Amino acid sequence: MKFWLPILMLCSFLVSGQRTLSDLEVIGKNISNTRSPYRYERLLFKYQSYPASVDSIEAQHLYYGRNFIRDKVSTTDAEFLKLAEAFRLNNISDCIRIGKELYAKDPTNLDVLLIILRAYEQKEDAKEFSLHVAQLRLLTGAIKSSGDGRTPETAYLANSLGDEYIFLNILNVGPDYIRSSTTLKDGVMDVWTKDSSKIYIKVFFADLD
Repeated sequence: MKFWLPILMLCSFLVSGQRTLSDLEVIGKNISNTRSPYRYERLLFKYQSYPASVDSIEAQHLYYGRNFIRDKVSTTDAEFLKLAEAFRLNNISDCIRIGKELYAKDPTNLDVLLIILRAYEQKEDAKEFSLHVAQLRLLTGAIKSSGDGRTPETAYLANSLGDEYIFLNILNVGPDYIRSSTTLKDGVMDVWTKDSSKIYIKVFFADLD
């Protein structure tokens, strides 16, 4: 029965749209529990082999569980900067080579996924492109299901600023939206405004492991 308590707490988190640090800690406990169906290694196997089989709660664990994983790839890491430079120079072979190495280390990194799928698109490798597009949609879908973005209380929740911008592209939010930010105890609340339309996205401060 002890295991089901965090699961019930998580279900409440998903339905209510209320997100706190303790909500994420429930996910952190689940992904490290060897008896949990949400054990991170189990989810990664499904995610990497057949992402269509991953359900919405599993996707939440994959995306937000990344906060509790060590040895993540950062956009300031030397190898990621090499990947970004290879993409900027349209060096597709280096993009794929470096991207595969970083993907193996950090499979749920949205920045890496976005670059590598674009490289496979340019290479016209339909199989790899389709796989990584499905993975990107799965992870950004986890952000989308975290709230409705209409109020601060039901804001979308992103792990990083980079993830926020990738998600904004998924939402087709263009440069005509104006961003304002408020610093919170555990992150930043961004409000994207266009006329009377507002989108609230909360970016958590990283590294909870």
